[in-house]
Amino acid sequence: MSVEDLETPAFGDEVLEVEIRLCEVPAEMHGWRIDRALARLIPEFSRSYLQQLMADGAVWLRGAPAHKAAARIAVGERLQVELRPTQQAMAFVPQPMALEVVFEDADLLVINKPAGLVVHPAAGHWSGTLLNGLLAHHAAAASLPRAGIVHRLDKDTSGLMLVGKSRQAVEALVRAIAAREVNRQYLALAHGRWQGPAEQAVDQPIGRDVHNRLRMAVVRPESATGKPAQTTVRLLDGTEQACLVACKLHTGRTHQIRVHMAWLGHPLVGDTLYGGKPLWGMARQALHATRLRLLHPTRGQSLDFLIPPPADFQQLLAETGLHYNESQLG
Repeated sequence: MSVEDLETPAFGDEVLEVEIRLCEVPAEMHGWRIDRALARLIPEFSRSYLQQLMADGAVWLRGAPAHKAAARIAVGERLQVELRPTQQAMAFVPQPMALEVVFEDADLLVINKPAGLVVHPAAGHWSGTLLNGLLAHHAAAASLPRAGIVHRLDKDTSGLMLVGKSRQAVEALVRAIAAREVNRQYLALAHGRWQGPAEQAVDQPIGRDVHNRLRMAVVRPESATGKPAQTTVRLLDGTEQACLVACKLHTGRTHQIRVHMAWLGHPLVGDTLYGGKPLWGMARQALHATRLRLLHPTRGQSLDFLIPPPADFQQLLAETGLHYNESQLG
């Protein structure tokens, strides 16, 4: 395997480098799938990136583009690979943006994420994400997994997020979250008069909704796709039309609070994906990550961050006549 050539073709309005590699299939890879072999031959790139290159016609075998990742290769055959930027590859670029920093030192960054900001690049959002902003915020982010992002908030959820700034901190934060040593509390405003006890422990597995791939759902415990999910929900204030609750996450499944609240019969105001309605001027899901408590990932001291909800959530509280004070969050 060697670098044979460098060229710089036009890509839109930019000029981007393309590296062409020629790789010869060794005996031990005879009969392998082409994508598996490429992942071994070019280990510095992910398998998904290489599969994308194949889909784009950037991998050649036997004198023709090799589009099928499952195609088998033979010893001695030569693969030509154009290592050119894809949307995914170009997503991981620094983009300066205004970050509301709540706390920062050499190892830890705590930000107040606004509603509307996507955390990580994905289909439809390849730029302008928090990850892009972190890459511009400090140089070490480029060498960290996901630029130091250790947990996520949905695009339209506001509030506190933890970001590691060193590899030691990232690894410690991931362990602490997995061990449930990070206390994460959210404010949520939901439809309907609160039913049942003032505090409820929801222990219901969550998996992909079989009827709608954009949604998650509470699934049967024996479901192959379900993962354990636990949320403690506590009533803070309520009326006949709505209820304000504090939600404590014990696990971190996709859309967990939104799914569990809908399962309880209280979809979040504005959360149309899970049965909520955009009322009282709130067009997004009424969910705000308001508190984080943890031990500093490298120094060990106790940290406690509390941030009030943004203006649209505050206006929603005023419209519904619901109230709370910080002492209720515990």
